[in-house]
Amino acid sequence: MLTSNAQEGGQTAALPTEVDSKARKALWGAAIGYAMDGFDLLILGFMLKTIAVDLALSQAQAASLVTATLVGAVLGGIGFGMLSDRIGRIRVLTWTIVLFAVFTGLCALAQGYWDLLIYRTIAGMGLGGEFGIGMALVAEAWPASKRARASSYVALGWQTGVLAAAVVTPMLLPEIGWRGMFALGIFPAFVAYWIRHSLHEPEVFVAKTKQAPKESALKLLVKDRETGKLSLGMVILCSVQNFGYYGVMIWMPNYLASQFGFALTQSAVWTSVTILGMAAGIFCFGHLADRVGRRPAFFSYMIMAAIMVVVYSRLSDPIELLVVGAVMGFFVNGMIGGYGALISELYPTSARATAQNVLFNIGRAVGGFGPLVVGAIAAAYSFQAAIALLAALYLLDFIAMWLLIPERRGAQLD
Repeated sequence: MLTSNAQEGGQTAALPTEVDSKARKALWGAAIGYAMDGFDLLILGFMLKTIAVDLALSQAQAASLVTATLVGAVLGGIGFGMLSDRIGRIRVLTWTIVLFAVFTGLCALAQGYWDLLIYRTIAGMGLGGEFGIGMALVAEAWPASKRARASSYVALGWQTGVLAAAVVTPMLLPEIGWRGMFALGIFPAFVAYWIRHSLHEPEVFVAKTKQAPKESALKLLVKDRETGKLSLGMVILCSVQNFGYYGVMIWMPNYLASQFGFALTQSAVWTSVTILGMAAGIFCFGHLADRVGRRPAFFSYMIMAAIMVVVYSRLSDPIELLVVGAVMGFFVNGMIGGYGALISELYPTSARATAQNVLFNIGRAVGGFGPLVVGAIAAAYSFQAAIALLAALYLLDFIAMWLLIPERRGAQLD
């Protein structure tokens, strides 16, 4: 059921008041595409050592493949976000997933560092479009009272893909090699492509497209002092979120292998347990944010994330690392479940996908340096020092949220 209670440029935008079939399809389309992204990025983390040996890459070159993917995501996020705000969510989502799938498949044909770097960068451009446009689509299709949990369900798509990578990679990598693993990245795209053919543009967006002339979506992110503060705050939040996530998830399997002699299968068990903790944190965050508000939910998770990374940095027993890692993951990555709703409520429909993509993917680009920074600090000092750095970052996160981001839980989208 829809109710007409928002006006955009003389047009009445129909806003959803309950979850209907269109909203569910939008959620599935966004979540499946995001799951494919998570699958691809984690298998890259698992395969870095194998790729480096096969193509004779240095450690810095291998790590730069992750960074290049995330830098590409920033470029794709900006371009595809602006395009989505201009011509539609569904059409551009389809383009991004095809681009991502094609260049992920081409990675299987790479003959050296430079062509693989190019393929990863362009695949990252497709990846950059997925998160923001999908989040904008779901936020516009779901009722305001359930917006945060809907965005958390999309975020769970990523964790599903990551978990699948953690389970599948140890089984398939010895059999089909890293080239075969990249080739697998093509197939989920066909599923997501098929689903997106059945999606429809949200009424809020359709009403906005009738308004002319269109402003530059990118300029709307810094149109005045107040909006500039919002954008700065979101860049800080998204940067800390991604830095912590990639710093732990990409670098940790290598750390476990070198420090405790974990084989690929054992590292995959650690990763799987941590991911399950993250998934639980994401699910709970969405419901909490809908009930008590965005700021209280973020503040609670930020404080606990800072505490847990400090606790984690003091552990040395592999079993303790396994159990506490899941609890740390609950808080460190649980916040990802709220970004889609938070950003959607801070920016207008004409810039919503651009805001989602640009701000979150800038954070991804910063996060791409997480594995390099964490690895460098661990090598120069200790693993404990590297993880303790994350605690300081979550305190920065808290301050940015406190000073720059207002509470807009359940706001009607304009």
